[in-house]
Amino acid sequence: MVCRWFLAMAEAGFAPGVPYLLSFFYRRRELGLRCGIFLSAAPLATTFAGALAYAITSTPSPPLPPWRLLFLIEGLPTLILAIILYFHLPSSPTTAPVLTPTELSVAKARLSLHTPQQGQTPTGWRSISPREILSTFESLQTLLPSLMYFSLNVSFSSLPVFLPSILSSMSLSPNTSTAQGLTAPPYLLSFLICILSTYLADKTQQRGLTIICLSLVGGAGYVLLATLPEHLVSVRYFSVFLAAGGVFPSIANVLPWTLNNQGSDTKRGVGIAVLNMVGQCGPLLGTRLFPEGDRPGYTKGMVVCAVFMFVNAGLAAGLRWHFARKNKRLEERERAQVVLRVGDGGRREDGEREGMVGFRYVL
Repeated sequence: MVCRWFLAMAEAGFAPGVPYLLSFFYRRRELGLRCGIFLSAAPLATTFAGALAYAITSTPSPPLPPWRLLFLIEGLPTLILAIILYFHLPSSPTTAPVLTPTELSVAKARLSLHTPQQGQTPTGWRSISPREILSTFESLQTLLPSLMYFSLNVSFSSLPVFLPSILSSMSLSPNTSTAQGLTAPPYLLSFLICILSTYLADKTQQRGLTIICLSLVGGAGYVLLATLPEHLVSVRYFSVFLAAGGVFPSIANVLPWTLNNQGSDTKRGVGIAVLNMVGQCGPLLGTRLFPEGDRPGYTKGMVVCAVFMFVNAGLAAGLRWHFARKNKRLEERERAQVVLRVGDGGRREDGEREGMVGFRYVL
């Protein structure tokens, strides 16, 4: 238990920290794909984990118990890479040692086009504003994505843990080892959709619509798993592809959507932290949805996951409408040539705060 506690403490800042770090290097239209590449590692790793678990558990006489081998094989590369990256991973373009002075100027100019850095300190970092922190906690672009992430994590956390049991209950395989191997194809599809969906969302700037479509697909997969009779094994296995292809890519699009629509470094940092604080409570429910007593269909767990996927689609639609309304308000103000004041004490739009003519929220 002590080891698991330290593992959780170390992992807590990693998931929100990487997308936040990427936001210092890439523009709004580029961030989604980079977050997608990072988050697609989850289904890709699960693909190999399933195949690896199958290989290890099928070995006649392994040198160590299978669970120990899995921990060593999956943990050692992480330790080695962590040491290397500690010395070589820059915190921002201003600290990247591989950039020439000209390249450094270009990097700063690229980012200033979409995220002006007023009020920077001499080191290049903006000072933290307590007012911005408080306003981030009460804004819809922080609260709704957090609820979306919670909804997605209910399904996200349960699927990798219980998918082998679900596949075994479908009579696809008489033993758990083969069921582990059968988990790989759905996750491979999920990996590909993560990359494709974030790329398309970057190009179209329609992250909300992308999340809605993916959530509906994932929800449909869970509905089929909950309602199809047990003897339709092939169709139920196809439904697993729908579920996995909807859950993981939805998460890959929620994170950049949150970062895209926060108007400063402080707001992005607080927004992504709140997203993970609320969202990571989802596994508390998700990991309890598939008790052994619900075999073979796990109907209750499937229904709950389907409901949360559809709830996520509804939240995404509501947030998209909210951003569209705010964009319309910004357009009306620009047409009226209203001078946006910076530095007053009232509530302001992120676009107003940054003084960015033409700023629009990503839909």
